Amino acid sequence: MHRFPTAEAEIGAELAELRPGLVPRYAQELPGARAAVLTRLWRALAYEPLPWIAGRERAGDELVLRLRDGRRLSGPAADPYATAAYVTVLRLDGRDHGDPARLMTALGVPHGPAFAAELAHSAASSALSRADAVPCPAHPGEWPARDWEWEQRVVDGHPFHPGCRSRPGFSVAEQLAYGPEHRPVVKLALVPVPVAECLVSGEWPEGLRDGGRLLVPVHPWQAEHVLKRPGEERVAAAHPLMSLRTLALPGGPHVKTALSARLTSSVRDISVASVAASAALSAFAQELAGRTDGLLHITRTLGAATAHSPDLAALWRESPQVYAAPGEHVLPVAALPGTGLPNSPAWLAGFTRLTLAVGLRLLELGVALEAHGQNLLVVLDGTGAPLRLVYRDLADIRVSPSRLARHGLPVPELPARNLTDDPTALRRKLFGSLVAGALAGTAGSGAALGAALESAVRELPRTADLAALCERPLPAKALTLMRLSPGTPGDQWTDLPHPLVLDQGTPGQ
Repeated sequence: MHRFPTAEAEIGAELAELRPGLVPRYAQELPGARAAVLTRLWRALAYEPLPWIAGRERAGDELVLRLRDGRRLSGPAADPYATAAYVTVLRLDGRDHGDPARLMTALGVPHGPAFAAELAHSAASSALSRADAVPCPAHPGEWPARDWEWEQRVVDGHPFHPGCRSRPGFSVAEQLAYGPEHRPVVKLALVPVPVAECLVSGEWPEGLRDGGRLLVPVHPWQAEHVLKRPGEERVAAAHPLMSLRTLALPGGPHVKTALSARLTSSVRDISVASVAASAALSAFAQELAGRTDGLLHITRTLGAATAHSPDLAALWRESPQVYAAPGEHVLPVAALPGTGLPNSPAWLAGFTRLTLAVGLRLLELGVALEAHGQNLLVVLDGTGAPLRLVYRDLADIRVSPSRLARHGLPVPELPARNLTDDPTALRRKLFGSLVAGALAGTAGSGAALGAALESAVRELPRTADLAALCERPLPAKALTLMRLSPGTPGDQWTDLPHPLVLDQGTPGQ
């Protein structure tokens, strides 16, 4: 009989009822899952501007944090770009802590108990995901043929967020039924809404009209827990992608649904404003992609509808697969570590050069992509060489009207939150998602990321944005600070030591 503490016990007990054959694997994966979450938490404690940390200092191979209440927290020297779980124990005033949730509780900081509960759920859910994982074959000839199969192989979630697998409100049965890493087929509810009560952007599929009503695809979790109404019909054979609330229809488009649950950090609903802007933004994106010499495709939003509620809305989007020729593979950047390709310094340098060339070109034009490993995909040839990029989900990009005007580009009608001429905000959006996110997650360490950047930037046009990337600390979202600051809206940021000079200096105050 396996015994688990708290959240681990709850998930273990549910699993024993539903999938008893997975219980031994779940127990085996728990230590590694705890270490993965603890490693992410230690990165945050080492580098984010948390108000209850008074100072940080290196002592040989150890990092010591001085808390404002006089206590000390110590652990291994922190690599801000490491993705391997290298932290198994942290020491708080002489006491070892290997459980991230119990450490957060012991720290006794404001809003810590709620975050500790998320960490506990993240570790337990990570173990569940790992227990049911299917590894991706490393040889290109054996790689998955369908885009959603790549998404199912991204098991650990966000590479740097301590809540990487936190899915509060989801039972074990629901995780198994809806989590992409468990490879389910999800049947979307179709909720009828009178056309007069809907806002529609683009073209709504004729097959999802019923007289004077639109049939809006709804995630079954949303239908049960939020809308409290089952669908009258079902769309069969939808495969969940990395975001869980976006699903692929075999041979057809992807559908993004509202999911009013907090996954990692965000509630995954769909705002009315994003639906209203979707068609204009999609058309604008096609013009942008045309200025990248064929190195970038942006998936088109085919249609969107909302019942004037973020809880009941859906978007239809092209599958990235349409941008792959025969023999080519399209996969999210987050799935690259499973291919083994990033282990080659030459491959990583070439991939870094490609992504920076595209990202910086669009930034010069006036658009900062949210190019993290989920939104950014890469097209590989049959040998695994990177050819070009595909980008999806335009909801969180930032657009500079003044930069667009300099290049003769019209400003699309967008929500105010998407518009800014502030170069710091624009660079944070791109560099924080692409370099500190997608590229760091692919490289797996500061040393590998630094070597790839050093090689790549030599061949890029010298611009003010490139100079900012090379000469200033690297911005990253302060993900733990954001979770511990529930009263502060919007993103909060920290500066990470630049990977080109990672061996210099000490984590900042």
